[in-house]
Amino acid sequence: MPNGSSRSTDLQFSGERFSVEYRLHGSAADARRRADLLCIDQTVEAADHVIPSGAIRDQLLGRVIQLEALTPESHRAVVSFPIELLDGTMSTLLHMIIGMAGLQGQIRVTDLSLPDAVVSRLTGPRFGSRGLRDLLRVPRRPLICAVLKPLGYSPQQLAELAHEFALGEVDLIKDDQSLRDHPFCRFEERVARCAEAVAKASRQTGKRCLYAPHVSGPWPSLMEQAAKATQAGAGALLLCPGLTGFDAMTSLAQLSSLSLPLIAHPDFLGSHYVTSDSGIAPAVLFGLLPRLAGADITIYPTYGLNYPISEQDCRQIAAACRRALGGCPPILPTAAGRMTASRIREMVTLYGSDLVFILGSDLRREPTHLRSACLDFLRLVEAETSPSP
Repeated sequence: MPNGSSRSTDLQFSGERFSVEYRLHGSAADARRRADLLCIDQTVEAADHVIPSGAIRDQLLGRVIQLEALTPESHRAVVSFPIELLDGTMSTLLHMIIGMAGLQGQIRVTDLSLPDAVVSRLTGPRFGSRGLRDLLRVPRRPLICAVLKPLGYSPQQLAELAHEFALGEVDLIKDDQSLRDHPFCRFEERVARCAEAVAKASRQTGKRCLYAPHVSGPWPSLMEQAAKATQAGAGALLLCPGLTGFDAMTSLAQLSSLSLPLIAHPDFLGSHYVTSDSGIAPAVLFGLLPRLAGADITIYPTYGLNYPISEQDCRQIAAACRRALGGCPPILPTAAGRMTASRIREMVTLYGSDLVFILGSDLRREPTHLRSACLDFLRLVEAETSPSP
């Protein structure tokens, strides 16, 4: 059959569409050209003469439904696509929103609008913020998460550190993202020792504390690690979707045999957001995407440090974690990155009580007082978020 005359009339589309909001940089003419190209490059990626008339041209291609100037050199475009181009996987969603456009530069994804029919096919979090709170029996105040580091510690040293953190009544203890299956700190031994140490401390305090080991590597070994961590008594899992793929997180969230909360770490995602005129805006990258993929907690840099992220970015990430999204439960944003007690009020003012504090290394300046330092941080959080009498 000749080049473009395939039976596009056989295609059936519901007419329901999802939309992607882009920030396009350049003149008005540049913005119009880029918006029109998005309609083609994010779908058929073919020259105009190859696109047949009928359903492919009329329904399958993207449509520019809004294009407005924000400044003479910055424009907001909203492009819609048929929902039939999505298949319920995160990889296809990422391909559709910026797969080919990401190669061009000066195009930035700033928001997604997904119909309930699309959201229902994506995994979403197993627990969400409410389910995680119920699991920990912490109904209102911000949660507190400690970090096992540095790389180079033995499994026994990390277990002793985990024990002290848990005696300090933190809610979660996660591996540092640098911890893998190193010859000097094997995954199985580390997880077994740390899970046992946390369980022992929890029996002493009477408080639940979840240990989240970092699972990584190719999918078969990642799934094996997740299974071994579950058997060893881990209470959650840490994953870096920038390294493993967002679908790896989805796969873990779907496993009925797993049933553990998932924490998304931003390792290797930085290049998607650090250039303000390209890539993916933080609210989408650290808010919507981890939530749709199945994370219950999303970690990202906090403003005010040496990261190119603003207070407004962090506010928008939190909004993306919480906004109505079909049947997808809200998840917990974080205050992370060398977090100290001096910023508790600032973070609570920004986020409210529905957040997780990732403790910084400042609390470890006096190693013999680690337990009391954690308890002090907890008391300050409780005081800052307790209802006024």
